[in-house]
Amino acid sequence: MKYQDYIWDLGGTLLDNYEISTRAFCDTLEEYGRTVPAHDEVYSALKISTAEAINRYAKDVPDFLEHYKYHEGIDLANPILFKGAKETLSRIVNSGGRNFLWSHRNNQVLDILNRADIDQYFEEVVTGDSGFARKPDPSALLYLKDKYDMTNALVIGDREIDLEAGRAAGMAVYQFDGQESLEVVLG
Repeated sequence: MKYQDYIWDLGGTLLDNYEISTRAFCDTLEEYGRTVPAHDEVYSALKISTAEAINRYAKDVPDFLEHYKYHEGIDLANPILFKGAKETLSRIVNSGGRNFLWSHRNNQVLDILNRADIDQYFEEVVTGDSGFARKPDPSALLYLKDKYDMTNALVIGDREIDLEAGRAAGMAVYQFDGQESLEVVLG
């Protein structure tokens, strides 16, 4: 293994959630009687951020975020991992490495990890409820780096904000695009 510590993003990196999120977002728009844009438009906006998608399609809809997150939570009851995710996490732990997770989502992440049967592979999980600023602020990464005395860590994410945070924390970064097996991270 090239690194000792691996800090993972969840959605779009370990969890193939963009399809689920797009469906939930479109369902919520429909619930409010709004015109539903093309699937790929919503998908692309959500890849940037939830705030971006809401700004584009529902900025004037009160409580949209809460209703969207409710629908998304129902759909996330059956999480779908990217190819090689569980095997990669297991190989890291079995080789003496450590996995960490950093997500802007609230503590529902803990339930998702449990349902996906990967919770046992993480040393610590930092969520939006942990009190750190949102990505790309590196505060959560610096906390992990200090607490676990990390000197050889890799931050893995699917968006530029993940990489920006990792670089700001002085860590190596890897952008996962969802097209290949996550086992390439161990390459």
